[in-house]
Amino acid sequence: MSILEKNTAGNKTSAPSRPGRPFRQRIFGNGLKPGYLTYGLLLAFFLGSAYPLWWSVVVGSRTNEALGLDWPPLLPGGNFWTNVGEVFDTIPFWTALGNSILISTIITVSVVTFSTLAGYAFAKLKFRGNGVLMVAVVATMAIPTQLGIIPLFMVMRTFGWTGEIGAVIIPTLVTAFGVFFMRQYLVDVIPDELIESARMDGANMIRTFWHVALPAAKPAMAILSLFTFMMAWTDFLWPLLVLNADNPTLQTALSQLQSSRYVDYSVVLTGAALATIPLLVLFVLAGKQLISGIMQGAVKG
Repeated sequence: MSILEKNTAGNKTSAPSRPGRPFRQRIFGNGLKPGYLTYGLLLAFFLGSAYPLWWSVVVGSRTNEALGLDWPPLLPGGNFWTNVGEVFDTIPFWTALGNSILISTIITVSVVTFSTLAGYAFAKLKFRGNGVLMVAVVATMAIPTQLGIIPLFMVMRTFGWTGEIGAVIIPTLVTAFGVFFMRQYLVDVIPDELIESARMDGANMIRTFWHVALPAAKPAMAILSLFTFMMAWTDFLWPLLVLNADNPTLQTALSQLQSSRYVDYSVVLTGAALATIPLLVLFVLAGKQLISGIMQGAVKG
């Protein structure tokens, strides 16, 4: 046997077999790969979060008798479209849907725009009273919303805006949380040297914000957009007080389904399921861009 053949045979016999992951790592995982316990907890949280929505769809596709069964049904019935027709006949569904889409879109665009501008100013611009003003903005978050409803309603009535969707939009064109969120993000993600370099190249304040701050702020803007749209879409108390029954949002219109003495919960849950569909569509369409923005914001260097 030649020397090459001996070396080859020795390498074959001495090559160690690749062992599998230890039992503890398969259960609990390690720093690079999660274990079975992590997947089990995620699955349990997913099922626990999705079950109420699924149960609403199941009951919404049946009649009220489904609520009196000893064991709750797990599969949809055949009464869904009948309940949908009942919803359309009881409330101005399409008017309410259009109002909710318009209000949520305008509020989202306004909050993201003004919060990004204010957050950049608080994070990177040096002016007198910067810290004091930021503390004042954050302090407004400690005031419960319910305390300002009565004076805010009086202001809207003085302007003659009660019953109009502008009364829902204007008080929430910018939020303290949005300003604080964008400020905290931009203060670390944009180096001061980059701003100074842009100014040395002759860029004014607006061009510096547009070409330096705005591209860096896009991941946070995507997250803030999603949260703001959800909060505006699900807002109930203030639209209920300031709008009338002929010009409601979708959430306040759904309350009309249970205003009578006899409440058909299957119809109510059908309306709730219909009101959830736009949010699910938004998550499906924007989910990939949102995750991409989060990953871009997580990568440094």
